[in-house]
Amino acid sequence: MLNEFKAFIAKGNVVDLAVGIIIGAAFTAIVNSLVGDLINPIIGLVTGGVDFSNLFIDLSMTEPAYTSLTAAKDAGAPVFAYGAFITAVINFLIIAWVVFLLVKAVNKLKEATARKEAAEAAAAPPAGPTELDILKEIRDSLRK
Repeated sequence: MLNEFKAFIAKGNVVDLAVGIIIGAAFTAIVNSLVGDLINPIIGLVTGGVDFSNLFIDLSMTEPAYTSLTAAKDAGAPVFAYGAFITAVINFLIIAWVVFLLVKAVNKLKEATARKEAAEAAAAPPAGPTELDILKEIRDSLRK
């Protein structure tokens, strides 16, 4: 059973998956910084400084109303935190757009590499006579 496990781990798909997960985790930090530090401030500037993450509806109906989402959560009040949802949707859309652009760039790079390899293969001289060519030469030699 140990040998089967070693063979399973050594397969390329498992190693590729592990590398993908590690790279994905590192890339997540970059994308989160892009969204949180660069894009969300621009969105805040466009929307007049509205911080969506602090928008909520206090479901406890207590007076006086809570002034922030943090205060309501600290008090244990039930809240409908629709602003956090809006922020999550915006972050998702931005992350999806960044990943789309990244995949598009990688695909262009792969296509360019494939075209270059195809051009090099087409320009390369023939590898030599094929087996059929050699058999024809032997046949012709035997006929003489």
